[in-house]
Amino acid sequence: MLKAQPLDRRDLLAAERGTLYKEAETRIALVYPSPYRAAMSSLGYQQIYRALHAMPGVAADRAMLPDPGAPRGRFDTLETGQPVGSYPMLAYSVAYELEIAGMADTLERASIPVLAAERTNQHPLVIAGGPLTFSNPAPLGPLCDVIVVGEGEQLIVELVQLAIECSFNRDRLWALLSGRRGYYLPHLHGETVPPVAAADDALLPARSQILTPHTELADMFMTEAARGCSRGCTYCVMRRSTNGGMRIVPREVIIGGIPAHARKVGLVGAAVTDHPDIAAIVRDVVDGGRQVGISSLRADKLTDELVGLLARGGYRTLTVAGDGASERMRRVVERSTRASDLIQSAKYAAAHHLKTLKVYMMLGVPEETDADVDELVLLSKELAAIHPRVAYGLAPFVAKRNTPLDGSPFAGIALVDARLDRLRRGLAAAKLGGKVEVRATSARWAWVEYMLAQGESRAGLAVLDAHRAGGSFAAYRKAFAAHDVTPTGPRARVPSSAELVKLKRARIGLAGVAPG
Repeated sequence: MLKAQPLDRRDLLAAERGTLYKEAETRIALVYPSPYRAAMSSLGYQQIYRALHAMPGVAADRAMLPDPGAPRGRFDTLETGQPVGSYPMLAYSVAYELEIAGMADTLERASIPVLAAERTNQHPLVIAGGPLTFSNPAPLGPLCDVIVVGEGEQLIVELVQLAIECSFNRDRLWALLSGRRGYYLPHLHGETVPPVAAADDALLPARSQILTPHTELADMFMTEAARGCSRGCTYCVMRRSTNGGMRIVPREVIIGGIPAHARKVGLVGAAVTDHPDIAAIVRDVVDGGRQVGISSLRADKLTDELVGLLARGGYRTLTVAGDGASERMRRVVERSTRASDLIQSAKYAAAHHLKTLKVYMMLGVPEETDADVDELVLLSKELAAIHPRVAYGLAPFVAKRNTPLDGSPFAGIALVDARLDRLRRGLAAAKLGGKVEVRATSARWAWVEYMLAQGESRAGLAVLDAHRAGGSFAAYRKAFAAHDVTPTGPRARVPSSAELVKLKRARIGLAGVAPG
């Protein structure tokens, strides 16, 4: 079978609805360090696109990392076809740690020095923002002139206005930004990242600007139902401590902002099912003849009514998160989901004829033992007895900055793989093959993510070296060693003797930064 060829910019633009075109004196290149399908599924990226276009005399032109296998030609923006390197400012939206390599790649494609220290005022300003800044943007520091920390829809407007005032002069812009909340200036702040900023509630909700079939969420109009989270899961960056907890968008504002042409609506947020009017909102969407999607379903918040509405709205898979492999582990990470909630989710999925129950789980969480994995096998038996198709999305635990588990060690690639193997053997012994599917994230790349999540600015230098060496796991391991990248979270620096004893008793050892 012939492999589909990547679409060119004209094909992508022709398929879009809502693309903004504007004559403007100042044009900003809005760059996403992953391919188009991921970029146009990012609500934050689209929100910044709209915010820049709303500025008098300013327009934003999009550019994304080309698809794998695409010819390495000129790196141009979609709207105008102009070289990205010709713009006075490149504004990046970075979602997670492994996209830092994509940022380096796009800068090289634009013929711009990747390291900020090698750029002059003759080069474009390079700024970054996005979800990564809520946890640890320090590895971005060597690549960026300015990093917008936290919610960026207000700060990006202020930043561009100031950049225009100083004719995009780097030194003058740094002077104007110094002391302002929400801006991380790596050359000035070093490893000390300022607190995240919050946008004014009047700017909520973020909404899609462009609909296109060429995304992970084909032709789906996305709108925030809430921002932030009121829960306290200790592994999560968006827990209740971030920007004051959960901010609810009123039902009438959500429904009133859905355009008439939207046939699929995605309700976005860290805890959408915690919205007090969630059932009524979903009913409004499906009663309007639209399909519906929700970014985060909490098993303890599901009801028969809500799952029935989701089925009417086109759901075929009911996806919930358990996160801890056992009841004990869910208590350890302060996850409110119980085994009974997951069992009830299976009952709802079966009752409403949904094809698959998908459950997200983590392995390698601090204090986890083999017994916790064995308990997951027992739970799987109960779920499979209720629903004919269960799928686990399993990810190794990665400690993030600005969470209570910041600095927790990585369990180790060998240990995570052994736990995964134990789970699969347990499912096979229970004769659940074909009924329970296991889809696991690579433990090796989770370790790379961990090193970046817990690293400082020199981790960004390691990313550049690894990228230029081919981007393999071996290249990252070598680059981390060459730049002496070590985890630097509060517990990663010097584990206490009590922690070491606790970990040893839990039989997980202290793998720390070791890749095996």
